[in-house]
Order: sequence, then structure tokens, then C-alpha cells
Amino acid sequence: MSNPRLQEIVIKSLQQRKELQASDTDLIRLIDGGGDELRGSILESYGEGWMVSTSGAALSKEVRDLLSEYGKPLYWKRLDQHQKESPVHISGPKMPEYFTGTENGLKCRLSFESGYSQGIFIDQRDNRAALRAMVKPGQTVLNTFSYTGFFSVAAAAAGAVTSTLDLSQVYLDWARENFRLNGMEPDDHYFCKGDTFHWLRRFAKQGRKFDYIVLDPPTFSRDDKGKVFRVEKDYGTLFQLAASCLEPGGRILACTNFRGMSTPEFMSQLRGADLKSVDMPSDFTDAPYLKSIWAKFP
Repeated sequence: MSNPRLQEIVIKSLQQRKELQASDTDLIRLIDGGGDELRGSILESYGEGWMVSTSGAALSKEVRDLLSEYGKPLYWKRLDQHQKESPVHISGPKMPEYFTGTENGLKCRLSFESGYSQGIFIDQRDNRAALRAMVKPGQTVLNTFSYTGFFSVAAAAAGAVTSTLDLSQVYLDWARENFRLNGMEPDDHYFCKGDTFHWLRRFAKQGRKFDYIVLDPPTFSRDDKGKVFRVEKDYGTLFQLAASCLEPGGRILACTNFRGMSTPEFMSQLRGADLKSVDMPSDFTDAPYLKSIWAKFP
């Protein structure tokens, strides 16, 4: 017999997300840990599949059994800074290696078998929708640190010409597939493999400018020459370099999920622009770790 209190939490959380699920979106955080009174466990919908993530080394049997009752393909991922494993199948039907999810009507290629990340960061949903609403046909968008390129897809859906930049050829190919899933021709857009700092300097030297730039770097990284990037120290330099590649009146979406820095501290690095901070999506009810700032330049 399931824990009645646990049942109540799950039912209430799923009910609260019903309106979002009806909006042509099935990439949703269904239960957000302590924000939904289930500390230590996060449940997310990825298309037809569900994934429960835990901060501890094990998944509670009570949580596992209750979620399994819904009959969904259920996978478990351990949130660990050192162990970057693919999710493990727990119950229900198994998902194919690649499948699709939908965000605001746009299709995204997903996988529970391709490592720690599933193909999209769903906490950026509202930012992608905002970008899609802002851009006009023919405007240019540079999506740096692009992962599988879904910001590019959102912008292209509004008629923008996009440039998708990432270190990984695997993810750039995945981005192209996301374009094809939405009936868009990847060859109408640009894909750049390599280091963002390198490409921004190259664009600046060439005088190539963009109407919008998406800037969401990892918290910590090291380039091929061993140079370290830390968000808390180096984001301002990255931001100014990106600003040198903006058209007059352009905008930068500046983001970080670094929890060790407050929004005011983050904003203090973003100089020379009018800044507007935006909230995380409504299904993220726990501590708002993602800081998102729209920076508009003269």
C-alpha cells in the first residue's frame, strides 16, 4: 500500500501541470523536489517517457513503486557531480534509443541512452518562447554553447537565420536533426564547431554581427590550451566579447545555472546594456537556480 501523503503530493503536482501539458508541450518538470514537498526527488516528462532524478545514491522504494503504478516508461537518473551516467530503466515499457518530445509545438530529438543529458534543457522553455516571439523574419541569431541547438530551432521557427555553435560535432549533428524534425532545412542555417571565445573573436574581426546572441556557458570549462573559464570570474569578459558581435539595438540572453552566485552578482558582470531578469518556468517550484537576463544594447 502506497504512502497516502506521497500519493497526495504526486497527484497534486501532476494536477498543477495539467494546463501546461495541454499547451502542446510534453517536456515538463512534473515534480520539483522540495518545491512540491518531495525533497530529494525530481520527476520530469520527456515525451512519452518519465524520468525521476534523485540527489542520493538510491531511489526510494516508495517513490519508485508509486510512480510505476502510472504505467509510463520510467527511468531513474542519479544527480551526481562525478557520475555522469545515462538514466536506468526502472519500470514500464522501454523507450527506443531515440524518440521525440514537444515544446510549444516544436519537436525535439531525445534519448535516455546518450549520457547524462537527454537532448534538451527544459528549464529554458520560457526563454526559447521569448526569443521566438521577439525575432522577426530575416533577423540573425547566434546560439553559443548550443548543445542540441533548440534555441536555434525556436528562432528559425520565427523566420530567423541562425548560427549554431558548439564544441561537439555529435551535438551539432543532433541540432541538424532537430531542424529536420520540424520541417526546416539545416542547410539554410549555419553550424560552427569549436570554442565560443575563438568564434566570437573571429566574428568580431570579420565584422559579422547578429541581432540576438544566446550566451549560456557551462559553469566551469577548460579550452584546448588549458585556459580555465569560471562563470563567477569570467562571464563579464565573455559578455563583452559577445556584445562586440551585436547589431545596434541587439539583445543578448545571458544565462547561468551557477548556484554560488546571486542574480544581482551575476548582473554586475553585464555592463553596457539595459538588463531585465526573468523568472524560471512555472513548473520549476523549488529554488530558482537558473539566472536569465535579457540585455538590450543601444
